[in-house]
Amino acid sequence: MRLSLRFIIPLILALGAIAYGVVPLVDDLTLRWFVRDLDSRSRLIARTVQEPLAGLLSTQQRDAVRSQAMQSLFTRVLQDERLFAIGFCNASGDLVYRTPTLPADVTCRTASAASDEGHVLKSERGALHVAASPVNVDNKRVGALLIVHDMSFIERRSEDTRKYIVILFAAIGAVIALITIVIAEISWRGWVAGIKALIRGQALASPPEPRSRALKPIAHDLEALVRDLETERRLRDESQISWVPASLRRILREDLKGDEILIVSNREPYIHVRRNDRIEVQRPASGVVTALEPVMRACSGTWIAHGAGSADREVVDGRDHFMAPPDNPAYRLRRVWLTKEEEAGYYYGFANEGLWPLCHIAHTRPVFRAPDWQQYRTVNQRFAQAVEQESRTEDPIILVQDYHFALLPRMIQKRLPRATIITFWHIPWPNPEAFGICPWRDEILDGLLGSSILGFHTLFHCNNFFDTVDRYLEALVDRETFTISYGGDPTEVHRYPISIEWPSLALTDQKTVAVARADVRRALGLDADIKLGVGVDRLDYTKGILERFAAVERLLELHPDWIGRFAFIQIAAPSRQRIDEYQNLDARVRAAAQRINSRFGRPDYEPIVLKIDHHDTDQVNAFYRAADLCCVSSLHDGMNLVAKEFAAARDDERGVLVLSQFTGAARELVEALIVNPYDIEQSAAALHVALTMPPDEQRDRMRSMRSVIKEFNVYRWAGRMLLDAARMRHRRRIVAGARGAGKVIDLRRA
Repeated sequence: MRLSLRFIIPLILALGAIAYGVVPLVDDLTLRWFVRDLDSRSRLIARTVQEPLAGLLSTQQRDAVRSQAMQSLFTRVLQDERLFAIGFCNASGDLVYRTPTLPADVTCRTASAASDEGHVLKSERGALHVAASPVNVDNKRVGALLIVHDMSFIERRSEDTRKYIVILFAAIGAVIALITIVIAEISWRGWVAGIKALIRGQALASPPEPRSRALKPIAHDLEALVRDLETERRLRDESQISWVPASLRRILREDLKGDEILIVSNREPYIHVRRNDRIEVQRPASGVVTALEPVMRACSGTWIAHGAGSADREVVDGRDHFMAPPDNPAYRLRRVWLTKEEEAGYYYGFANEGLWPLCHIAHTRPVFRAPDWQQYRTVNQRFAQAVEQESRTEDPIILVQDYHFALLPRMIQKRLPRATIITFWHIPWPNPEAFGICPWRDEILDGLLGSSILGFHTLFHCNNFFDTVDRYLEALVDRETFTISYGGDPTEVHRYPISIEWPSLALTDQKTVAVARADVRRALGLDADIKLGVGVDRLDYTKGILERFAAVERLLELHPDWIGRFAFIQIAAPSRQRIDEYQNLDARVRAAAQRINSRFGRPDYEPIVLKIDHHDTDQVNAFYRAADLCCVSSLHDGMNLVAKEFAAARDDERGVLVLSQFTGAARELVEALIVNPYDIEQSAAALHVALTMPPDEQRDRMRSMRSVIKEFNVYRWAGRMLLDAARMRHRRRIVAGARGAGKVIDLRRA
């Protein structure tokens, strides 16, 4: 033991000296890497701001107006959390525009040494990265844009790096010390055995050499430790990811180690319908399908859904599989068959006459019937069985979609205990008092808490869910860590605002905006100069279609000059026509349109063009591109993807979005004209503002909304959930390993 200590102590001192020398080197490399990263970010920001900045500088405006516009532009750019300040120097080297955060010691002269590569400046605020990029108008340099980044995050990263290095060297020292003690013990026993043999007169045998494979478990543990530390660091830095389909594939390959992905939804992405002697493929009018289909194309997993098409059975194989999309197969679709009675009770009954009005504050009374509840449970069990059949591993990642499958997470968890279940609730979650109406509220909450991760569109809906569980279940609700513990592993509850595909493949071969405008007006028999508004919805009482028509009517009353110069196109896809409430809505919408058209219409003009029919993606995009405004007047909505689809379709950066304050999208697309759809006067005024808005203001608003949609696209939505799943699976492996070693670890602190 003394000999071992004589070796171990110098070893520890040597490792400490090496670590002491390595840390500055790593700090220097880290600083260089991040400075290069900030150089790239500065160049990207400069290229992005170049066009709008040049436009502001070239316009003939008063200095006060231009200054206000410049400040507004700089304020939007400063939403990047690492971007500290922005300034603009004119050609004479004078600082003419600046944000309030620009330090006094950053001037045009001090920045003259900075180029696109930037340099590091020490100030009272700390280390700052300053870059100066030239601004040109008509190929003439008119000044330079100063871009200042806060480098305090580098210090935090350096501290993390030093901590990891210390941990690594400490682990290496501990492992080597353990090996040394073991070898010393073996050597001591061999020496004692040799002495005994010598005393007995036997030849002293040399001790056996240690076998190399005995060290392999230790080396494997060290490699796993380094990989885990690197994974944990990378998972924390989500902001560095560019969210495209390749990002999801990289997460699956690197963070989830190629784990299996299954999606469960009621609506299928492609429906096969028989038309006379041929089979047609339709895309359903569903926001869930719009969001999930690009994700599945990227992940190449299995989508399990209800096969509702009249020709769906004719195109599947022996295991009810169909490869989708039909023109370019990328994933497998598993269809689940339901009887007419099951569909009536599960879908039309409990889901859409019970849960749908319960969760939407739209003044429609929910209806709960015991037979519907039994069918709902039966169908959820059917889908749980399908998930088990389709899973090729014991621990797949399963994405359960929407209110049709509130019981499914717990059912899957009982069948596949090691699965990671991510449930996303696409509609609003009501307050506890409203949810308490449901006779089976405890069963629904228990089913949802079988999820590993439960997602909602907004933090408001997350808080409503926390309050509901706290009110009705004996569960541990931890709002600080966003977890709920109820009869098993904790469920994490998070906000995941859903979005759409960017760039959209559906817009790849679209006609130009000018051609779309001309084609739509010609098809509707309208003059070329008439202003168009558009609304795209399912025919549902939560969408505020009647309130929208009332706003159009009030607009024509207050501003009769728009009669004959403005028409509103309402595209309404038929939905849930077996339910009385939807049949009544259909009749009321048709009657309202007819009444308004009779009041303000002419033989060659109708102010409301009502199209109650299914339209494919290309047709809808043509209306988006042809319209001067889009009205989304939902009375209550989870997110509403129509608002984002309209902005994504307007690559000409024109058009105005009139958006209900009761949509989740209103929290992201703040440049839209936000209205209360119940306030008809306000909605009518917003329509008038939209129709008279100058092109420059339209462009500024639309450009900002498109940038938000581009950054927070559907791949980011899915990627965040998958990253959280990877983090959760990683922690569970640590806990399982600790339990196997006889240790007790709090999962929330693992």
